[in-house]
Formats: sequence, structure tokens, C-alpha cells
Amino acid sequence: MTLRPLAIALLSLATVPAAFAAEKAASLTEPQVRELLTKQGYTRIDDLEFEDGMWETDATSADGNRIDLRVDATGKVYAEDVVSNLTADDVKAKVTAAGYSKVHDVDYDDGVWKADAERDDGKNIEVRVDAKDGRILTVDND
Repeated sequence: MTLRPLAIALLSLATVPAAFAAEKAASLTEPQVRELLTKQGYTRIDDLEFEDGMWETDATSADGNRIDLRVDATGKVYAEDVVSNLTADDVKAKVTAAGYSKVHDVDYDDGVWKADAERDDGKNIEVRVDAKDGRILTVDND
């Protein structure tokens, strides 16, 4: 008996939380996202749109600065000025550990890491990773 089929099955489960998160984020309505951001002190919320599994917008922060924001499925807000606890190499390691290969073009943008990678079926994907804990937020076909 080989362990390869079991390993492939287990690795495929790693994408389920990210896929569920993207679906859940889409279920947040625009008014719900606006209310969430307003409660956190953001004003002038402009160009709010759902893209790549997350809500994206620009808004004015409490200190009066214009800032790019993203909102994930849990309602967590990612601001562009957030300092990451991770390096690009850390992100590559997290994405690889989640079962993806050929991780490249790792970039930190608007408080979220993005990386291109390949699934085990050879399809290209884009992965978004939490800047603080390395949790995979979304996985989208590239």
C-alpha cells in the first residue's frame, strides 16, 4: 500500500478553508462591509468592490489619512500600512506547506501577502496570506 493517494487527499483538504473563506466573504454584502468599516472608525469609504476573494476599498482612517483596505471572510480588516511579521521566504514556506508548489512572485500589497503558485493538478493559482500569522486567506485561479 502506498501513502501517495492518502497524501494527495490530505493536501487537497488544505484548500477547503480558503475556498470556504472566499465564499463566506462574498456573502458579506456591501452595506455590511461599510458598516463594519464605519464602526472601526473609517470614513469616506470609496470604490468598495469584491475582488479575488476579499472586499477591497480606499477609506479615510481615524487619523485623516487615505488608506487602502481589504476585508476577509471573518470581517478582519487589513490595512496597507500594517507591518508584516513574515518575510517573502516565510510566505513561500507557508504556501508550500499548504500543498502548493512552484511558489513565485511573492509580493506584499495592502496589508496582505500575495503569491503565485501551482496546484497539484498543474493549474496556476494566486494565494493571499495573512501578514501576521501566515494563514492562507484565499486561493484563486490565476
